[in-house]
Amino acid sequence: MRNFGVEEELLLIDAATGMLAPTAADVLHSSGNSTHFSGHDAQNVDAASLTHELKQEQIELVSAPFGDLSALSAAMVKGRQEADRLATLSGCRVVALGTYPMRAASSLVPLPRYLAMEGKFGITLKEQLTCGFHVHVSVVSDEEAVAVLDRIRLWLPLLLALSSNSPYWQGADSGYASFRYQAWRRWPTAGPTDIFGSADAYRRIVGILLQCDVMLDEGMVYFDARLSSRHPTVEIRIADVCLEAGDGAAIAALVRALVECAAREWQRGQPPLPCPTEVLRLASWRASSLGLHGSLLHPLENRLCPAEAALAAMLSHTRPVLEEYGDLRYVLEAIQRIKLAGTGADRQRRAFQANESLRDTVFDAAERTQTLIS
Repeated sequence: MRNFGVEEELLLIDAATGMLAPTAADVLHSSGNSTHFSGHDAQNVDAASLTHELKQEQIELVSAPFGDLSALSAAMVKGRQEADRLATLSGCRVVALGTYPMRAASSLVPLPRYLAMEGKFGITLKEQLTCGFHVHVSVVSDEEAVAVLDRIRLWLPLLLALSSNSPYWQGADSGYASFRYQAWRRWPTAGPTDIFGSADAYRRIVGILLQCDVMLDEGMVYFDARLSSRHPTVEIRIADVCLEAGDGAAIAALVRALVECAAREWQRGQPPLPCPTEVLRLASWRASSLGLHGSLLHPLENRLCPAEAALAAMLSHTRPVLEEYGDLRYVLEAIQRIKLAGTGADRQRRAFQANESLRDTVFDAAERTQTLIS
């Protein structure tokens, strides 16, 4: 059974007004980080750790690696609760939203790398304030990792649709279920990738990208899925942070199953199914736009189909591994819950329709951030 873990980016809001709060340094200091933003060293929050992100209005929760889904979901809930407790010491709350709904500006964490990015990327960096959900799954080698990337690329747009949780941007409904993904795609390396074929080919592509003198370093390889530079894992980065931890845990379980399925296909000598990267870009756009409403690209047939049919294809594909790992019931219940209650984007829009207040929508999201299952 492969180990897996997650990284959740969370926004910081003022507990009284709901406005963005540039208090990440204070929150990390409360957690025991007396050096503030001196590096990416995380502070222990039981089975998760807390660290800074790009902007002072956000923090990141990094889970430990787990083999058991129930342990991961419990750590995600406990990590969110502890992060919120620490935030309240500074008059703030944490909220799991892919984008901040109201009109606001954000402030950079003053690390040398981020300052260099600000000088190079201008307004893209200035306006960047999005929260993603990254899933790490263990692999035994770089060759296996790249074989996995080549075989899961078809499924990634569906993960985006399931996780979509960012309909609002700068005080307006963006018209997208995941506007975070639209904003994120402004970065030069963000998005889907071609089939690499081997670890050497992957490294060669990354080397060429670095030689173009656009990225500062390998950390700016923002592919939808990539090899981790710090851990023996593949890192799937396409999803929005989920409004509720239970949805995120289910998506993490699906990611682990997709990785295991891809590795087994590679071990059997089964080649990756072809799909032009240009088509995957459009598939991701549709998922970002529609969430689970309307037609999405069928992951195996490169044709439009109802979102329900795309989900059914993914569950059929991953069912043997989910059952083997003991995760099937949890995932089926979560997907049924998302179908009935909607994605995070749907829940945000319902909250807004109920009170016509983006501030109240933010506060509703802050409460949902602390629940496992609503």
